[in-house]
Order: sequence, then C-alpha cells, then structure tokens
Amino acid sequence: MRLGAAFSLVLALGCAGAAAQDSGVKPFPPEQITKGAKLYATHCTTCHGARLANPEWAVDLRKFPRGDQARFVDTVTYGSRNMPPWGDLLKLDDIEALWAYVVAGERGKK
Repeated sequence: MRLGAAFSLVLALGCAGAAAQDSGVKPFPPEQITKGAKLYATHCTTCHGARLANPEWAVDLRKFPRGDQARFVDTVTYGSRNMPPWGDLLKLDDIEALWAYVVAGERGKK
C-alpha cells in the first residue's frame, strides 16, 4: 500500500490542481483548506506550531517545497525521523486537506 497509495494520492491531488495558490494555478476549494486547518490544529500544532510556524525541532511547513507533495504524503502517512506515522488515523482525503492547508497557508484559511 505504501507506494501504491502514495502514488494514487499524488496523482489525484495533481489532477485536482494542487499547487500553490499564488502561482496562478486553480486554488484549493475553501472547504478543503478549512478542513485541513482544523486537522492541523488537532494533530499537528503541538509539534509544528500554530500557523505553520515551527518550533526549532520540527520542519517549518511554511517553507515546505510546494513541488514535493509526494514527500509530504509519504511523511504524513508513514512518518519520518521524529514524525510519527498518521496513516492509521488520517484518511486519504484528510491528508489531501492537510496538504491544501499547508500550500494555502494561513491566508487561505477561512
């Protein structure tokens, strides 16, 4: 499932126009960003900080490469270094929503 699910999610997000909102590409739906913001507040704030501003021990998600969606999906799903895996708790659409929030940032949050 690891490679197959990650590839499927990346393909689905790519087809949905998942790109930075300020790059001129179709933005994420506001509902998806809002859902991602809520999930972020529940599951990610403790380590990555409020408003994507990280403590020194976690990745600064404001600077996460927008072209590296596959890495984001893989890391959230399976974990990496100090980051725990969330694949058993978050569904694929939850991870898509988190990606939308990270890409849109605070300005995309409603």
